[in-house]
Amino acid sequence: MPMGDDANQGAGAIRTEVNEAALAEWLSANVEGYQAPLSIDQFNGGQSNPTYRLTTPNARYVLRCKPPGEILKGAHDVMREAQVMAALADTDVPVPRILGICSDPAILGSDFFVMEMVDGRIFWDASFPEIPVAERAAYFDAMNAVIATMHNLDPVAVGLGDYGRAGNYFERQIGRWSQQYLADELAGRDRDMDAVVAWLPTAIPEGDETRLVHGDFRCDNMIFHPIEPRILAVLDWELSTLGHPLADFAYHAMMYHMPPDIVAGLGGADPIILGLPTEADYIAAYYKRRGLSGIANWNFYMAFSFFRLAAIFHGIKGRVLRGNASSATATERAAAFPRLARLAREAMERCQAGTNNAHQLLQ
Repeated sequence: MPMGDDANQGAGAIRTEVNEAALAEWLSANVEGYQAPLSIDQFNGGQSNPTYRLTTPNARYVLRCKPPGEILKGAHDVMREAQVMAALADTDVPVPRILGICSDPAILGSDFFVMEMVDGRIFWDASFPEIPVAERAAYFDAMNAVIATMHNLDPVAVGLGDYGRAGNYFERQIGRWSQQYLADELAGRDRDMDAVVAWLPTAIPEGDETRLVHGDFRCDNMIFHPIEPRILAVLDWELSTLGHPLADFAYHAMMYHMPPDIVAGLGGADPIILGLPTEADYIAAYYKRRGLSGIANWNFYMAFSFFRLAAIFHGIKGRVLRGNASSATATERAAAFPRLARLAREAMERCQAGTNNAHQLLQ
């Protein structure tokens, strides 16, 4: 969900139409300081929910909408995105300011919200090639600090005590994404995915912790300061909930294994040559910030994370086949689903083989 001025964001032609007159009238009535005329273009990012740049004579905004057409139950809940960002506004987790929320389908045909546009940089490549090698580690440390800060928050204290259910996070998430995968018959089945779906419920580790989790914490879902290694806004909270923080962190650390042509990842690269922390050092920095002594069951968390992303891409495949995918790159994402399912299975097999503790990376 891009929001800054970086040229790589790809805002351009509108692919999912918006009722411009109705939107302009709503903005005039609901967003303080709004001035006509209004110009609209659509970002290429935002795989699930159409995202637009709104330009006016005195300000720019971002519009985030629930997609039109047939969608799976519970998906694309933009109202949850707005709720969590509003709750985090006064915390140390950087988020855009929410300016207006609308659940009246008579306006645009679906739920939507408007937020401030944050100027800065988005990095689509996890190796941060635009940054000098000697400075890249500081950008990784900024990501590490923000996700640890979020996981250290007390959800009740920030007004998110009812944002999700406490306990049994893996059981519920595995059930949710498995059901969504199995229900989408149009998108089809995959042998590797079927194996992981069958195994995951049998391998859930003991112990539980409930925190706010982002659900898609990647470098390309953040706006960085124009010249400093500092995050100005964390974006795309559609998958956020209350859940297990180690699942969220493993999903983020999945970048060390992710092929870069699928989403921002370092798969196959040597982080030391790139000037980046190793996976072991990155894990160590996180659990030091969290006050943890170590992370067991690491490959379970990694298998779960690849499974979950594979399920998301499977959903994108279904939307492509139904003709209501909002992103210009949705077809490429859909095609990557089998590779993600295979990566999930490989992590599952490492877990089954007993290579399962993060501390092993640190020895």
